[in-house]
Amino acid sequence: MSLFDEVIGGNDLKKLKELNNPDVEKIVKEYTELCKPKKLTVISDSPEDINYVRELSVKKGEEVKLSKEGHTVHFDGYKDQARDKTNTKILITPEMKMSKRINSLPRKEGLKEVLEILDGSMKGKEALVRFFCLGPLNSKFSIAALQITDSAYVAHSEDILYRAGYEQFKRLEGSGDFFYFIHSAGELDERGNSVNIDKRRIYIDLKGNRVFTVNNQYAGNSLGLKKLALRLAIYRANNEDWLTEHMFIMGAKAPHRDRVTYFSGAFPSACGKTSTAMIPGQLIVGDDIAYLKEGPDGYAYAVNIEQGIFGIIEDVNPADDPVIYKALTTPRELIFSNVLVNNGKPYWLGMGRELPREGYNHWGQWKSGSRDADGNEILPAHKNARYTIRISELENADKKLHDPGGVPLQGIIYGGRDSDTSVPVLQSFDWNHGVFIGATLESESTAATLGATGVRKFQPMANLDFLVVPLGRYIRNHIDFGSRLTNQPLVFSTNYFLKDNNGKFLNEKIDKKIWLIWMEGRVHKEYDAIRTPVGYIPSYSDISDLFQKIFNREYSIEDYNAQFAIRITKFLEKIKRMEDIYGDEEDIPNEFIEIMNMIKNNLLEARDKSAKDIILPEEFA
Repeated sequence: MSLFDEVIGGNDLKKLKELNNPDVEKIVKEYTELCKPKKLTVISDSPEDINYVRELSVKKGEEVKLSKEGHTVHFDGYKDQARDKTNTKILITPEMKMSKRINSLPRKEGLKEVLEILDGSMKGKEALVRFFCLGPLNSKFSIAALQITDSAYVAHSEDILYRAGYEQFKRLEGSGDFFYFIHSAGELDERGNSVNIDKRRIYIDLKGNRVFTVNNQYAGNSLGLKKLALRLAIYRANNEDWLTEHMFIMGAKAPHRDRVTYFSGAFPSACGKTSTAMIPGQLIVGDDIAYLKEGPDGYAYAVNIEQGIFGIIEDVNPADDPVIYKALTTPRELIFSNVLVNNGKPYWLGMGRELPREGYNHWGQWKSGSRDADGNEILPAHKNARYTIRISELENADKKLHDPGGVPLQGIIYGGRDSDTSVPVLQSFDWNHGVFIGATLESESTAATLGATGVRKFQPMANLDFLVVPLGRYIRNHIDFGSRLTNQPLVFSTNYFLKDNNGKFLNEKIDKKIWLIWMEGRVHKEYDAIRTPVGYIPSYSDISDLFQKIFNREYSIEDYNAQFAIRITKFLEKIKRMEDIYGDEEDIPNEFIEIMNMIKNNLLEARDKSAKDIILPEEFA
């Protein structure tokens, strides 16, 4: 008798057989024999099965119930708090071309290593076999996903974040056209955290449509369907003439208009992505990952591959993020991770109230002034603490969240984290210039990834960490995708992080609503714009009028000039950085190079004409 036959019960085997899918059975058997769990549980779409997973996570101590109904908290290990870029690698074969910036490893070598680490990694533990759907059910966007994990927390998180897919697998009618993910937290310590983090591995096998992840629990490394599936889908999309993007999807609503205008937006982590998608008065379809395909009417249609949010919780407070804050502080099913817990209540950095001076957090029993073994101060909650919640739980969820046809995009927003160059909002000259804007995004690093903070990072389309095709090919596919659309979305950039010489932010956090409403109006040709060397910016009269209408607030010409002045040298420095970066890449499209040269010449001509380094908007009007 095989190990598989020993560890699977009759009802679980029945559920597996009912899928009538030989590939599924083969994969489950293969990794049961490799990982060696003591029990194998197959989870269907039934409420009873899904509830079993939720209760198992609490029973195992992977989650702890909090005082509000439905709230639980999970703690990752002290050194397992963010995406591990170093040990996340793309497995490639000799004929596969990759950009130098993509962390890759020969496929044969990587498979040998990770399978050896996975061998016996589930000993003494229960393995859960899960079925999900990326994208709405029964849709041209749908991709089925199989997950095997020994973490009930991971499985519970996926129940919140993704659509149940057991029935979707039945629709495959035996096809092997699905992604699959193998995860093990590995050996655990007394807190239930992964021990062997030196052997933490996250390997993406593009050829095999699969991901292996071991010796970790942080969701960004362990939830295969999230950023790991993003890589598999990018690879597929770039071979099938559609786009997989690190984008939110939202329905923008101007307070004085009776319409919904759909936007998608790509922002690097901690650059305002979720808070933009959650601006009060707007509708949310998704906050993280989107599939884009051409529709029969010439529009780009987008779907959210997820149904939930795994959001950064730092600075979520009632003033700046009232919709999210209300959801996080009222009874409903949600998971907090790596926050501070005191008396059954969660606390996080920047929540708008004083935090307790002691409690329990990702470090363990904590009190103010605690330091780790290296002498580093331990904050009450981690800066990358998160919350996991269903979008349908939010009062601003869009009714098209699960629409199998997706929503028509009329605008795309690219947002970075830039303290000294870019204006708060800008519209591209055309589609190709919009691709250029996305491909030259930069961001100052934050706590969402391991490593130093405050470093300027190149982040094309906010997707560099997840690219699995050469940059030149990726950009070419964007240009070509737009060329096939007869109703192209307008493309915008935003920057919420511009600072003055004293390091003070020039914008208030809530100002992003003004920039959004201006973009929405531009889609419908309701606002004029000023042409500058780098794109179209709003006029002072339109923006000041919006501040008055929406916030009943005066917006001074001094603020406008400080925020929308074109900083010639800073933009030229950015162009030089992009020339260096893209000069080191192969097969960059000529259209991209032409746009870069055009912007550079525009800036030089503007400086020669004005003899100034910082040019106010009125000089371009």
